[in-house]
Amino acid sequence: MTHGDKPLVWLHGEVKTPPFSPTARLEAGYLLRQLQMGKALSMPQSRSLPVVGARCHELRIQDAGVTWRLVYRTDPDAVVILEVFSKKTRTTPRDVIDRCRRRLKDYDDA
Repeated sequence: MTHGDKPLVWLHGEVKTPPFSPTARLEAGYLLRQLQMGKALSMPQSRSLPVVGARCHELRIQDAGVTWRLVYRTDPDAVVILEVFSKKTRTTPRDVIDRCRRRLKDYDDA
């Protein structure tokens, strides 16, 4: 990290090989680094996820046979990682949304 970069705050999950392929892990690392430097990502790499909360997004990582999602929120002082999961349907599962909301509430209340 350089001066002015936002730290990553991991509330849940991790990006490692396995289960991520080395290529997908590098892509995730590159995109997370862009977020740390304050860059706003858009489709196809990132999609807004207002159902979770304000400033929440879903990072989209294509891998061999699976699509990974990292749910995150951009705060003024950090990038908060809420969940890492493999996505199998078009919609984000309700249990993932509920867990992310709960983690955000706990984080904000701390």
